[in-house]
Amino acid sequence: MKCPKCGSEARDIARFCRRCHATLRYQCPSCRHEQRQGGICENCGIDFLKYVTAVVAEKQTATDAIDDRLERRSTLLKNVLWVPLTGGISLLLRFFAASGDRRGSR
Repeated sequence: MKCPKCGSEARDIARFCRRCHATLRYQCPSCRHEQRQGGICENCGIDFLKYVTAVVAEKQTATDAIDDRLERRSTLLKNVLWVPLTGGISLLLRFFAASGDRRGSR
């Protein structure tokens, strides 16, 4: 078998040319059929580029959803941890000031 890019000889089972590293055998991302030309699968007719683009977009959407969920959880956790340290102090001061006013009025 000859490489279509550089013309050097390659074994029939080779996936890439040894000389120029051009792809000699393509595998369909959907049905795993191997063929000599890329682009559209000879077996199932799927367009390689459209299929891979759709899979990547689906994975990106799933990853974005997970990231949003983790961000919401971390924000909630930060608020739960900081309330006793920041808002809790001001609430305690108000509580003690109010209870001190009550004791003085009795």
